[in-house]
Amino acid sequence: MKEKLQGILQAAREQLAAAADARALDEARVKFLGKKGELTALLKGMKDVAPEERPAVGQMINDVRAEIESVIEKQKEAIEQAALAHKLESETLDVTLPGEEVVIGKKHPLNIVLDELKEIFIGLGFSIAEGPEVELDHYNFEALNIPKDHPARDTQDTFYVSDNVVLRTQTSPMQVRTMEQKKPPIRIIAPGRVYRSDAVDATHSPLFHQIEGLVVDKGIRMSDLKGILELFAKKLYGEDTVVRFRPHHFPFTEPSAEMDIQCYRCHGAGCPLCKGEGWIEILGCGMVHPKVLEVSGIDPEEYSGYAFGIGLERTVMGRFKIDDIRLFYENDVRFLHQF
Repeated sequence: MKEKLQGILQAAREQLAAAADARALDEARVKFLGKKGELTALLKGMKDVAPEERPAVGQMINDVRAEIESVIEKQKEAIEQAALAHKLESETLDVTLPGEEVVIGKKHPLNIVLDELKEIFIGLGFSIAEGPEVELDHYNFEALNIPKDHPARDTQDTFYVSDNVVLRTQTSPMQVRTMEQKKPPIRIIAPGRVYRSDAVDATHSPLFHQIEGLVVDKGIRMSDLKGILELFAKKLYGEDTVVRFRPHHFPFTEPSAEMDIQCYRCHGAGCPLCKGEGWIEILGCGMVHPKVLEVSGIDPEEYSGYAFGIGLERTVMGRFKIDDIRLFYENDVRFLHQF
């Protein structure tokens, strides 16, 4: 047995020393140490060795295995060093050649405007609130005064994960979550992705972005809402921006309104951009419904508040005169490089 092991060790040393690359080295390793290798075959034959000789034979086999593994490691290092030396010798560097241009990425148009919106509202004393995109029915509907029979709960409008879990259709749930965790005064915006079961076309997408705002304190009035939104519009679109408020209905605000800005291209005369109306709708808003305050643990007799929701894609499309929402999500660098 000892002579046989010595023969295997000698053969392994010779074959490993002759290995000129990683492939040949691995072939030699498999030949001697693999599942069907010569040394493995001896281990499988231990059952034929007399019981009193097995410890000594087993030790010899292990010693030979360790020696072969050591030779493999040394040869591997030698092959790597030889390859590196060859590479250094064959490759040259011409320091007179001009360097390659480093392509620096740019912000996505959605992020450009979102960062501007954040900066505006942070400057007005708002903080940023973030929350889950997979939301409980309670926060997405119930706590926002949207009952079970409301059309928004239909599967044609909302993505349901289960009976009680949905992909949030707005970032308004963060208003309720914030009011539950923090007592007034509250002044937050909640930007993020939202989901609705809409067919994809030039103005609709099943995924888009919203920025919801919430202010709750004592003595908050509709005039406070109008003042802050008019200031926001002037900071975003320019000091000459004209706004108007139209009555509307939202389940979670009362009274509710939609805010338009006078078309910045035709200044109210009517053009293709504003579809001849002279005005462009940019957001919905209103005074927080007393039921929403109550569900969130805030006494509506003591506190009042206002809320608003801005569609980011619509704002960006108006800002950069983009006529197809799908361009935001196609990752076409020809489009993105324009910003």
